[in-house]
Amino acid sequence: MVEFFQFMPASYPPCRADRSVGGTIPARALRYCEAITTASAFGYYVFLPLDFKVVWDGHDMLWTYDGVDEWLPLTREGVQYPRLTERFDEIAPAEMRGFVPPFLTPSIQPGGLQVWTGSIAKTAPGWSLLIRSVANLPRTPAYQMFEGIIETDTWFGPLFSNLRLVKTDTVIEFRTDTPFLQVQPVRKEFYADKFLRNVAVKDMTDLSSDNWEAYYRTVVAPNVNPERSPGNYAVSVRKQSRNMFAGETTGE
Repeated sequence: MVEFFQFMPASYPPCRADRSVGGTIPARALRYCEAITTASAFGYYVFLPLDFKVVWDGHDMLWTYDGVDEWLPLTREGVQYPRLTERFDEIAPAEMRGFVPPFLTPSIQPGGLQVWTGSIAKTAPGWSLLIRSVANLPRTPAYQMFEGIIETDTWFGPLFSNLRLVKTDTVIEFRTDTPFLQVQPVRKEFYADKFLRNVAVKDMTDLSSDNWEAYYRTVVAPNVNPERSPGNYAVSVRKQSRNMFAGETTGE
């Protein structure tokens, strides 16, 4: 489905997203709310290979990282991961040397910053990657992350994200031990305009008898059952999932 190529070695390589989001999901939601845990586990985590800090005064940006005792300017030309240029030029074919992607690149927009994860992703034909912040992980108020869809089955370039720094004169820390991105595979036809135009908005009077029966099973029956146990939706979804993939696990 997805291949990740690490140009910059990382302490935490890309991995499957976690239903508990690293233990941050409340225990009750983890046990009973299948909607939250399914969304949390949809896709893969991508980590940064370098701890670093950024500060923005509303006009200029500075950055620093472990081992450097000063703040370095961030210009429109961008900056590179330490020592990556040399390593890239040693490995890359001659005609590609000098073309390693930049690590941090300020945008023309105030507070805009593009961050490369140090990796490239390639998906199976017909699949793209939705690039977003980590699902159900509390967001920092210091910056906002934009979402984007990259057609990674044909576009073989840096896996990056665009941020908008919100707080000025505040040191913003980016850590390697916390997922930076969550990437989620989506079929190209599922976000095509032709597909998404296939929608209808109806009134309550338009509900069919089948709709009302489904509403009764979902909303009414659990609330009139004195022996109702919590988490019925989670149990139902997990059972359907086991049945759906039973043939694959048994080889049928």
